[in-house]
Amino acid sequence: MSSSETTTDHRKIRKWAEDRKGRPAAIRTGGKGGVLRIDFGEKEEEFDEIGWDEFFRIFDKNKLAFLYQDETKDGKTSRFNKFVERD
Repeated sequence: MSSSETTTDHRKIRKWAEDRKGRPAAIRTGGKGGVLRIDFGEKEEEFDEIGWDEFFRIFDKNKLAFLYQDETKDGKTSRFNKFVERD
């Protein structure tokens, strides 16, 4: 069985993403900031790659938490993640 965890720890989020060759990105919404994403593999056209400082500024300003999974139910490395509201 696979399980997910939630964190707001910047170092943990960055390590999780970089271990999977993920890069911080945003989909621009017309104002400052944007919708956060972790981009994997080929750069997706609608994603603007951003630095970790800007990523975490948006993350904290919007009071987000990072929901993620380390492994799939069959034991493989998972890239499942999403951003949720902090409790």
